[in-house]
Formats: sequence, C-alpha cells, structure tokens
Amino acid sequence: MTDDAVHRTAAHVAHDGGAGAEPGGVDELVAAPHTAPHAAPLDVAVDRQIEAILMIADEPQSLVSLAAAVGAPVPVVRQAVERLVADFDGLVGTVRRGFELREVGGGWRFYVRADLDAVVEQFVEAERPARLSQAALETLAVVAYKQPITRSQIASIRAVNVDGVVRTLVARGLIEESFTDAETGAINYVTSDLLLQQLGINSLDELPLISPLLEDGAGGFEQNEGIPDGRT
Repeated sequence: MTDDAVHRTAAHVAHDGGAGAEPGGVDELVAAPHTAPHAAPLDVAVDRQIEAILMIADEPQSLVSLAAAVGAPVPVVRQAVERLVADFDGLVGTVRRGFELREVGGGWRFYVRADLDAVVEQFVEAERPARLSQAALETLAVVAYKQPITRSQIASIRAVNVDGVVRTLVARGLIEESFTDAETGAINYVTSDLLLQQLGINSLDELPLISPLLEDGAGGFEQNEGIPDGRT
C-alpha cells in the first residue's frame, strides 16, 4: 500500500468515526511513524547512573549523596530509586532479582535477598582459603612487627618477591595501605583491625615479643634499633 493510499484510508476511517477499526489496524499503522520506541526517557539515564554507583558502593548512600553524584534534584533521585526497587523486586513485569535495593541507616544499598543467604554463604566459604600459606604468615608477621613498611622493605627482609603475597593479605583484609611515601611513591602497609580481631587482641602492644625467637635478639629487624622486640 502506498503512502497516499494509507492516508486516504486513514481519512476515510476518521470520517466514519473509526467504525469497524480493529486493534493493530490502519489507525495504529498511521500513528506508528510518530512514535519513538527506541528513544530512552531522560530519567532512564539517572536510573542507570544510580544503579552503577550503588553497585560499587561499600556503604549505604543517602539520596542527597546520590543526587550530588549524578547532578540531579533529590526528588528526581528519589523517584529513580523507587523505580529501581520496583524493577529488582519484579513489580513492573520484570524478573525478581537475587538481590534487592534496601534502605538501611538513612541510605540505600544492594543486599542479597534473605532467602538466598545460605547459598551465598556456602559460596563464600568455599572460595575463602581455610588457612594462610607459610609465605603469607611470614609476610604478615613482618608487617605486624615492622609497620608501616613498604613491599621492597618486606622483600628485603624475606629475600623473596612478596608482591603476590601482599595482594593476598590486602584482599583478605589483614593488612591495608596506610600512606604513600612522598619521595619514592612507595605504598606503606600496616595491619588492619581485622587482624587484631582474628588474633583476639586489643592492640599491637599485645603482640608477643619477637626477640626470644631470634638468635641475637635483633637479626632481620635492624631498622628498629633500640626496640628489642622489633615493634614500632
């Protein structure tokens, strides 16, 4: 059917008051060119931006902080969050996800749904190494007694490359970056609060003395002269 024929037919239907028009018929055909099914609403961009931010956020994010991050008014962000909640909960014809967007402590964050806690816990436990390797334990001891300390200093004491072991300890949350040396750019590492919890102590002062374990009471810890147990 040519364009002229379409318009003549549409005009005829309109003149007859649409009698006999069927869903999906000529009136929809004429209207179709004026729609933009692929044009995303402006608020979809805000939804996706907020979704991306919340995906990597470690702490619940308030509406105000989200609004500042995406450069949108708080009411617009509030509506976007409500749409995301409905989307993830499967309330708008979508599939209910294994996670949910939940408001906790005045902020919003993704959480695993309660009915899936068991399977996630099982996965995490299976992925987590049961014990640290000997190399990791030795490196952790060096950091604990010599902190703050750089990778090169650790490697000098242990006489091996420690890059992989340090990454493992950081990933396990047992050590963390403290500061970067202004002159060399080297990152200095310290032990974390998690290590204290794992050891069952309140502070590094409760670490056992290392001097009784060394032949001369100082070997390998020359950098801390005057401190017999090697602690900083």
